[in-house]
Amino acid sequence: MVSIREVAKLAQVSPATVSRVINGTAKVDDEKKERVLRVISETGFVPNEVARSLFKKSAKIIGLILPSIKNPFFTQMASAIEKTADASGYRLVLCNTGNSPDKELSALQMLTSMNADGIILTTSNEQIHEYIENCKIPVIITDRRLAIDGACYVHSDHYEGGRQAAEHLIDCGCKSIVCIKGPQDISSARARYEGYSKVCNEKNIKLQTVDCDYDFNAGLEVTEKILKKFPDVDGIVACNDIVAISVYKVLHKKGIKVPEDIQLIGFDNISLSELLTPELTTIAQPIEEIGAKAAELIINRDEELTEREFTFETELIIRETTKLKGDR
Repeated sequence: MVSIREVAKLAQVSPATVSRVINGTAKVDDEKKERVLRVISETGFVPNEVARSLFKKSAKIIGLILPSIKNPFFTQMASAIEKTADASGYRLVLCNTGNSPDKELSALQMLTSMNADGIILTTSNEQIHEYIENCKIPVIITDRRLAIDGACYVHSDHYEGGRQAAEHLIDCGCKSIVCIKGPQDISSARARYEGYSKVCNEKNIKLQTVDCDYDFNAGLEVTEKILKKFPDVDGIVACNDIVAISVYKVLHKKGIKVPEDIQLIGFDNISLSELLTPELTTIAQPIEEIGAKAAELIINRDEELTEREFTFETELIIRETTKLKGDR
């Protein structure tokens, strides 16, 4: 095995300089860096593939940092990213943070040290702004919007999606609509609620809301709360499809018919939404297109970007948990 000292001797630099080149922890003179990378590549001090990635400035790796792989929305998006990456000869490194800011930062640092070609990130963590702004590789933020210089954004029009959900329930004849708000520290959840509330104000529909995490068990608890707090509820806007599914489960157990007694609409259009009986009416995000676009921005990173934000339209998908007035 070649040691770091032998690499330093062959490259005519200090061991500390070799370490800085490998880890990217400090700026190194271009000439010295070139010598170190050449020796690393020739001697196999690190695995050949990593050495080549350092030398060629490309590891053919796309990093993906997600808050929770339990949410089918993110697993479907990851699948689209992997498919696009694989078609261009890239590999995907997935990091599941469990919404931990410390894990997000650790994942960013790890992927940077791996010489990843770019990072796709879904986060609401304000603590990593500075790291992303100073990151030397492209960072694509999906699903959410943060005020970070230098980042690119790929997401749906969540505000319009919230409007579509409220308008549909009103078109279905609902008079007492309850909105299950997602976590309001997440920009997409705020935008959906803003769209919903705007329509209700325009149509003189009373605003009725409950807060909920993007979580199945949280949805079960919130549904019980809705039935006690709003006994006349006839329409529910869920913050995502998983919560909508948990709402339906509680209603079904209580003998409350959907859509006859309460109409229900979700958000995302995950694969599960049409596998249920009844099939779930929902606001669709183009999940595959979002994932593919995020990956393409990294794969084509050498092309000059004329825009840094890409917004996709949402679509109302009417299935069996809602029914328009004319169809009754």
